[in-house]
Amino acid sequence: MTRKRDKNGQFRGGARKGAGRPKRKLSEGRASEAHKVRPTLKASQPVHVVLRATSEVGSLRCYEGFEAVREARQSTLRLEDTFRIIHFSIQRNHIHLIVEAKDRRALWKGMQVFGISCAKQLNAMVGARRGKRRCGSVFADRYYARILKTPREVRNCVSYVLNNWRHHAIKSEVWMGDVWTKVDPFSSALAFDGWKERPEGKRFKSPPGYDGSWIWLPRTWLMTTGWRRYGLISFAEVPGGGDE
Repeated sequence: MTRKRDKNGQFRGGARKGAGRPKRKLSEGRASEAHKVRPTLKASQPVHVVLRATSEVGSLRCYEGFEAVREARQSTLRLEDTFRIIHFSIQRNHIHLIVEAKDRRALWKGMQVFGISCAKQLNAMVGARRGKRRCGSVFADRYYARILKTPREVRNCVSYVLNNWRHHAIKSEVWMGDVWTKVDPFSSALAFDGWKERPEGKRFKSPPGYDGSWIWLPRTWLMTTGWRRYGLISFAEVPGGGDE
């Protein structure tokens, strides 16, 4: 591309230092997600997704927040053949998902449907909490997505998502039974069948009064079989790396 001078003799157009939209900072002090074209996604590859909430929303780790995210996941039911949420966990200011999607477009569409519904539900939660309707932004930026390509990556990611409360050193915040001192109630941990401590062929019972949350059963080899090559996951594992 040929760069031309304007009437003042300055070059305009073309690549140059400092050009383009400035990279803004989020309220938590981190840089925003780069607005680049998402990489090609194969249907055989799960994806780790993170949605960060604005500080104005407050903590998502509450029963109302859990219900809001559950309702948002139900909005993706019609996308079952192209987009499925396999695992999730809700932290104070962000949500982790592990999803399967047919391709890059299906991932975008599924996250759009989930994100819009989730924002509406969380705004309703905040409005009820404060006694005043809230209509502002819920998520601080576009979602972060990392494609998982190997069994080890998937195994580490499942442990990271389901044991993320231990990563943040969150102590037991709930009221029900021994199992709740070991797995995160604000996640899909109760439905996960890959715990070392879970008796083979048996399911954990939902404690009285706990309205659990459905998740899609995985279909990809990496999510069903591949990750198990590196061993089942323990309640006690504390994920490391990153600050999410």
